[in-house]
Amino acid sequence: MGNFVANEGLSIFVILVWLGINAFLFVHFYMAFLTDKWFYTRVLLGQALSWARAPAACLNFNCMLILLPVCRNLLSLLRGTIQCCSRTAARQLDRNITFHKLVAYMIAFHTAVHIIAHLFNFEYFMDAQLNRNSSLLPFVLSEIGTGDNASFLNPIRSNETNPTIVMFTTIAGLTGVVITLALILIITSSMEVIRRSYFEVFWYTHHLFVIFFIGLVFHGFGRIVRGQTTESQKTNIPETCADQFEDWGRNASGCAVPEFAGNPPMTWKWVVGPMILYVCERLVRLIRSQQKTVITKVVMHPSNTLELQMKKKGFSMEVGQYVFIQCPSISLLEWHPFTLTSAPEEDYFSAHIRIVGDWTQALYEACGGDKNETQEAWKLPKIAIDGPFGTASEDVFRYEVVMLVGAGIGVTPFASILKSVWYKRIQNNQDVFTKKVRGTSTVDEVFLNQENAVVIPRCVPPQIYFYWLCPETQAFEWFADLLQSLEGQMTEKGMTDFLSNHIYLTRWKETEAANFRVHHEAENDPITGLKQKTLYGKPNWDNEFTNIASKHPGTQVGVFLCGPPQLGKSLEKQCLSHSADDVKFIFNKENF
Repeated sequence: MGNFVANEGLSIFVILVWLGINAFLFVHFYMAFLTDKWFYTRVLLGQALSWARAPAACLNFNCMLILLPVCRNLLSLLRGTIQCCSRTAARQLDRNITFHKLVAYMIAFHTAVHIIAHLFNFEYFMDAQLNRNSSLLPFVLSEIGTGDNASFLNPIRSNETNPTIVMFTTIAGLTGVVITLALILIITSSMEVIRRSYFEVFWYTHHLFVIFFIGLVFHGFGRIVRGQTTESQKTNIPETCADQFEDWGRNASGCAVPEFAGNPPMTWKWVVGPMILYVCERLVRLIRSQQKTVITKVVMHPSNTLELQMKKKGFSMEVGQYVFIQCPSISLLEWHPFTLTSAPEEDYFSAHIRIVGDWTQALYEACGGDKNETQEAWKLPKIAIDGPFGTASEDVFRYEVVMLVGAGIGVTPFASILKSVWYKRIQNNQDVFTKKVRGTSTVDEVFLNQENAVVIPRCVPPQIYFYWLCPETQAFEWFADLLQSLEGQMTEKGMTDFLSNHIYLTRWKETEAANFRVHHEAENDPITGLKQKTLYGKPNWDNEFTNIASKHPGTQVGVFLCGPPQLGKSLEKQCLSHSADDVKFIFNKENF
């Protein structure tokens, strides 16, 4: 239970608060439109009035939130600020895209309720106008304000029209159609299958959010939903005057003709702050992306993987971070996220880009990937870099034991981590030895030089368990070079104890299996070239977690995943089931 709270407690609290606010706003505004001010409006519309206005309030709240999780610079700033105080709180910022999706789903739900309720409202307005019987209160209310339109209640002013015409000739109707179409395109193009296979479609349609917010701000300016004015409630009390509507305006009745007015638009007050914040975010990213970036080296790896090594003045990174890359010669609008595969200790930063779509194919060709000769430096395309931005992997050095789990190309964040760990190990062993101080954890060791003088503490995980799952042998090729290099250097310096590789081939052909059996007794693995042999099938996570827990009692184990959601659910479940009083497994997942 304690580990569940550590892993999910704050996330659940945030979700419950968010749901609670939604519920409160819905109920509060539903009840608000049952008051006397809206009595005559309800005569025309019934309960559909409250069912339209309550989700509108929730829409204002959620549209205020939807932009905040994608303000990446703001999140990076917050992460760096609160990380020193609370690791758990900082980890919640890594779930920004998940929360962004939840808010989007809530917007879609309330939009659907709002639209359905207003469709009924339009029909009720139309029925009141068409049923021209002066002995009926709805018709009398519909006729109010016909002369000057200053205090009308029914926005449909003629019986020679229909709801469709009204929908496209009023501010509320027209902006509502625009908002709905934009929202449908945004949500449908965000589906996983489209986003992964047709990223450009997702990218361009997602920017319809600009149209969505413009329409949202102006949606309420028509003041189409109207209630009785405060002054009118003094001269026409609905409780006593509703039954005397045929005598309204006569002195003997004591009931004046009611007057109505629409509420002033409120949506802009909810969304103007986040909109300004997001504009500032984009300006910062634009200015930063204009700084010159130079491609220093292009490496064509097997398995259609392109490595770009780059330099940029003032660029500073941490392990596991990512950047957005734009190539103006390919597209002036498209920015694509890629994890950095270089270590902070290196004098360049790099990204490995798998060729899987039109944009990546165009970049591959622009960098000379389709040519046999080496591309000259001046012929390489100009690129712009936005970032770096923080991820969960930044916390890797805060744990005593680390499990890194990558699936396919999802291994890229761990390239940076493994290289950085190795550089730190070499640096620590050059002129520093460690002495454990009583009362400190394995992470908080104090480093002493030859004279026993304390030097800067370093946080290096004493043990890393690296798991890499690939569906086909070709996927191993580009990353295996790095692992071979690390393994060779570790063996040469006698430092093979801190990294344990576990590489799995999850699918294979019969011909490949026979070949692997023949070469399995060789010194190096026939697939990866490593001394650590490739395993076939999928890991038995229950056994893996049990073994790690038994080897490292009294520790916190950081579990980091960059892979599919199904694997994430499995690992998160294992973290909860294998955590005990002496061992805690803390789950961290990359989200882009």
